[in-house]
Amino acid sequence: MDERGLFQQNVIALIWDFDRTLSPDNMQRPIFEHYGINEDAFWAEVNALPQYYARASVSVQLDTCYLTHLLSYVRAGRMPGLTNEKLCALGAQVRLFAGLPAAFDRLREVLAPQKYRDADLRLEHYIVSTGLEPMIRGSAVFPKVDGVWASGFIEEPAQPSYDPKGRPGAGEISQVAGLLDNTTKTRAIFEINKGVNANAGISVNDSIAPEDRRVPVKNMIYIADGPSDIPSFSVVRRNGGMTLAVYAPEQPARQEQADLLHKTGRVDMYGAADYRESSHTMNWLELQVRNIADRIVDERTRATQSRVQKGPKH
Repeated sequence: MDERGLFQQNVIALIWDFDRTLSPDNMQRPIFEHYGINEDAFWAEVNALPQYYARASVSVQLDTCYLTHLLSYVRAGRMPGLTNEKLCALGAQVRLFAGLPAAFDRLREVLAPQKYRDADLRLEHYIVSTGLEPMIRGSAVFPKVDGVWASGFIEEPAQPSYDPKGRPGAGEISQVAGLLDNTTKTRAIFEINKGVNANAGISVNDSIAPEDRRVPVKNMIYIADGPSDIPSFSVVRRNGGMTLAVYAPEQPARQEQADLLHKTGRVDMYGAADYRESSHTMNWLELQVRNIADRIVDERTRATQSRVQKGPKH
């Protein structure tokens, strides 16, 4: 802590979507491959669920209803033995775009120069996804990240009059533990902003002055692949942060989608999801990290000078 506020505000945060941003696939693909289930058929069923349940006057969210449909497959015996541990193991099979996970370390190296070390600047990576938290934990990128916001499952739920001091039972996944949709992703951004993940005594609903927040949004870069992330793109841009839309290099339609996001002012830049050294996307990300770092150093220098009263000179 320093005299300016609760936190030093020395953190630059890169916030990443996962599917189609870090991976060319839906992360759930290894689940379907493991159990011999047609992936396209599963997603077709999911896409039809809102209309199906509407006939019973029940509303479901398209972003997240796949979670309960996975549980239906488990209960029907189509995915026997699917536990959180199994999901984590299957996460190791999730494909990543070229250059990952090494790109996460290269981006941290932008802060290697002495002037940034003297200012104690740090770069943190976060994943905010509507996907599955245990699969992200099992993926090759997880050791490089500082936090994950995603959806998850309970295996054996607590029963009435359960022992609060007991240990939850293990088994196949059976209930949704928590979920993130494309709107509530913005909550994760504000949790990072306020430092909820770094201080257990802080809630996202707490009123915290801008100078007391751990990561100002202007110190953030949000990276995602499409229109479903417009709420998050908007929150970050509106509050001074940077946004990047990425697309799979081999999918021209997704490039057109990213280009439209840029033309309509939804994102600051777009590029191929190619995270190899010296790629266009990596060059842009490294430049923005450097720009943010220089601004932080400049702001500190000006703040120090404004507080120092120069002594008389001969």
